[in-house]
Amino acid sequence: MENNQAIGIFDSGIGGTSIWSAIHELLPNEKTIYLADSKNAPYGQKSKDEIIALSMKNIEFLIKLKCKLIVVACNTATTNAIRELREKYDIPFIGIEPAIKPAVTHSKTQIIGILATQGTLNSELFNKTAEKYQDTKIIEQVGTGLVQLIEEGNINSPEMTRLLQSYLKPMIDANIDYLVLGCSHYPYLIPQIKNILPDHIQIIDSGQAVAKQTQKVLREKIGLSSSQTSEPIFYTNTNSKVLREILNQKYVIEERVF
Repeated sequence: MENNQAIGIFDSGIGGTSIWSAIHELLPNEKTIYLADSKNAPYGQKSKDEIIALSMKNIEFLIKLKCKLIVVACNTATTNAIRELREKYDIPFIGIEPAIKPAVTHSKTQIIGILATQGTLNSELFNKTAEKYQDTKIIEQVGTGLVQLIEEGNINSPEMTRLLQSYLKPMIDANIDYLVLGCSHYPYLIPQIKNILPDHIQIIDSGQAVAKQTQKVLREKIGLSSSQTSEPIFYTNTNSKVLREILNQKYVIEERVF
């Protein structure tokens, strides 16, 4: 089964490019369209209704571009809106939520940490998932300010280091052995996080799992691309400078109002 239409991917900003990168690496022949709603970032501090409305706006933009599948590359949007999106739109969705299961499965201390947005940690979907693992202590930390700094291009700033140290120290003191990154922006902080965490603490994000699930759904239900070329397209509703830096200037980026 073949289908040469594009995979649509959206996030509250540039962070979901970490998910896009995993998908593009696994499925290099697939055309991808990435939508960065940076004008409205971060989603993590918005109400559920606001998150649903913004997600629907993004989806309608991608549907107009005839995407065959949409990846919600935002933990906050997935945990707050995926049910409503699936009810409203007749298109397959793949969501992203914190990878608690592998952390719990492999933890030896039975204490794990999760760094995420307030919107994700407050969501019904996240709490239902966390409740399944009563035997493991889950230390939750809201990453206030991290998304804003990433969106501004201040990934390696002293302020970022200060915030990460303040968020991670209580987890280290609590003897976690796994840290789950619960926001698609946060993989861009892994080098800094590794400088703060002891070597024995493992970091888990959802990129590879989302890419594999995307591949599975395409193979079984929608169809893979038969194309040999797949130049991705990126859209942003703010200045594209930081997005270009993240992508190393390689790809087509359009600034659009949406």
